Amino acid sequence: MMTSLDQLRRDAKALRKAYEAGETYAGQRVANYPPRPDGVALKHADFLHVIAREAQFESWPALKLAAELQGLDRAARQQRLKIAVFQGQGPVIRRLLSETPDLAQGLFGLQVALYDLAAVEAVLGRDPGAATRMIGPRTPMCHLAFSRYIHERRELAPQMIAIAELLVAHGASVNDSMPVAPGNEHRLSALYGAIGHANNMALGRWLLERGADPNDGESLYHATELGHHEGLRMLLDHGADPAGTNALLRAMDFEDVEAVRMLIAAGANPSEFNGAHVGGEPPWVIPALHQAARRMCGPEMIAVLLDAGADPLEVFDGATAYAYARVFGNEALTRAIEARTAPPALSPVEELLAAAAAGGDTGGAWLDPADMPEPYLNIIRMILHLPGKLDHIQRLVDLGVPFDQPDTEGLTPVQVAGWEGLPEVMSYFMSMGADLEHQNSYGGTLLSTILHGSENCPQRAERDHAACLTLALEAGVPLPRRAPDLAGVPELGELLAEWAERHPDQVVDGGPV
Repeated sequence: MMTSLDQLRRDAKALRKAYEAGETYAGQRVANYPPRPDGVALKHADFLHVIAREAQFESWPALKLAAELQGLDRAARQQRLKIAVFQGQGPVIRRLLSETPDLAQGLFGLQVALYDLAAVEAVLGRDPGAATRMIGPRTPMCHLAFSRYIHERRELAPQMIAIAELLVAHGASVNDSMPVAPGNEHRLSALYGAIGHANNMALGRWLLERGADPNDGESLYHATELGHHEGLRMLLDHGADPAGTNALLRAMDFEDVEAVRMLIAAGANPSEFNGAHVGGEPPWVIPALHQAARRMCGPEMIAVLLDAGADPLEVFDGATAYAYARVFGNEALTRAIEARTAPPALSPVEELLAAAAAGGDTGGAWLDPADMPEPYLNIIRMILHLPGKLDHIQRLVDLGVPFDQPDTEGLTPVQVAGWEGLPEVMSYFMSMGADLEHQNSYGGTLLSTILHGSENCPQRAERDHAACLTLALEAGVPLPRRAPDLAGVPELGELLAEWAERHPDQVVDGGPV
């Protein structure tokens, strides 16, 4: 039986201690499986790598997965496989199916998600009604659409399409949907599952060609997040209407000028904003020029918007696009508006905020947050992820702008900085006394928010979530006992496991992860 995960971690710790003490045998073990070039300081993860290679595994994550799966009964392995197929966890899928090739047997939803055409044909031959019967929270069509297995087995695309055709032939709808969460009335369509969730263009195209509604309230918006334009293009070609979808604004988040051009050509209006006030909160949907200001969009994007009719004098929630440009410090937009029209005057508060953005002297002025216009109250939250904005943030704090105010999702700036993987920004908020015990509207803590960002932040490859975790742990935030094993990034899981071993008094049972 394989050594336990805890013991493997202790073995790595012992190897590190012996290696750093200069013991010959430890040096030989590391030399047998060198994790880094000579002369580069080794980290805890490097000794885990050596332990894994000595156990004949290609990497520590592979060994860790094997240790985690040992002892699971068939039902637990099936449940783990369901999660892995939905989330696209390739190593987990491969190991589970290599050890138990028939693991999906008897589970129709999982057979559909794994593109097992023969099994699906057999089930529907015996029980045609299975094509439309709910399996957990999803119909079989949604099990197919939300599966990310296509990225493991692209050669099974023909079988996947054949299963889709079989389901429809037995009464399934291409417009099937599933609830976004138990008890939540909002639903996610199979089309969104294929395009927005699974990035499965072959199935998305098939659904559209069979009549799936492209105006499902989700697919067009999320098609702007894929890093390519195939999904966006096929949705627009099949009649997706950008009006009211926020897709234009989302494309601007990624400075995707081509996507913006495509959406405008399809009828997106850069001056339209349809955000309703929900629960007394201000709308987060804003005109495109205001979005360009706060996202620091460049000259090319701004020219596209202005040429498409964006109004440089437009007012949103009491603030002009020009004021937004000045307050957020977007010089390209400021110059573009000034070149086209006489700019409107700024209010005294806007003048101070603009001076802070430009790095000018604010003369020791102090702004009472109660007197600040609503659009600017969360300005720190809105700019903290942008490059080179820490000095700007510090000047805003000096003016009295709130630095620890939750946004409409209950996220505070320090949590957002952690989610974004920005330790320098996060450290600044901590030095100012940010509330490290705050729970956001999702129930997330600072630690769990950092972990979520390490898996979901679009810029995560360039960011440093490990440093953010270390900052939080050094500040004494509680460490849930199960956090190391549930962390999606192996490096962070090991960081947490090592910290838990060195600081057992900080470990707690329960808590969000």
